[in-house]
Amino acid sequence: MRYSQFKNKVQKYPIFSSSHLAVLGDNEQILRNYLNRWRSQGLILRLKRGLYVLNKEDRKINPSRPFIASQLLSPSYLSTEYALSFYDLIPEKVEDVTSVTTKKTSTFQNDFGTFRYQHIDVACFVGFVETKDENRYPFFIAEPEKAIVDFLYLNLSNFSRDDIRIFRDSYRFQNLSSLGKQKIKKLAEVFGNKKLLNVAHSFCKFIEVG
Repeated sequence: MRYSQFKNKVQKYPIFSSSHLAVLGDNEQILRNYLNRWRSQGLILRLKRGLYVLNKEDRKINPSRPFIASQLLSPSYLSTEYALSFYDLIPEKVEDVTSVTTKKTSTFQNDFGTFRYQHIDVACFVGFVETKDENRYPFFIAEPEKAIVDFLYLNLSNFSRDDIRIFRDSYRFQNLSSLGKQKIKKLAEVFGNKKLLNVAHSFCKFIEVG
């Protein structure tokens, strides 16, 4: 198969996987060899083992980083620093795409950036919604309150129950007035961690005093 033929068949996909090869009408192993050759020539880019995109000039759809994050590891949803920045709850622009997953903690690096996944228990895999990117492709992201609770839980060693200044001085949380304090507390209860619950209560006090 010529690259031009392959390109025309996969251009309609924002991302394609090695599982697509079986339906492209050629010997699968031969196509895998072609993939390796085209990758070495820069014609296709590997997101992770078995997951690819066409090069920038040839692809018709530029997949967003949130959508890529949803495809690299499932189940997962965007949370912690990336979601906090997405909701403008912290002032910094976050470069790494951060998610949580029920699978093991993992990191993927590719041409689109660094994608980090932190493990949480299945019982805590709640509090997220499905939304769509600029291409109308879906991805999951934590609700604002859950992004905060996930962040507190995964950085719990940095917090104490009585120090509310750290939320302003070290992490510069902002735009918190619309958050549901009771929702934060209830989401923290799901983790079954006493320290997290105490820190979540302190965070709610921080919201009150600004």
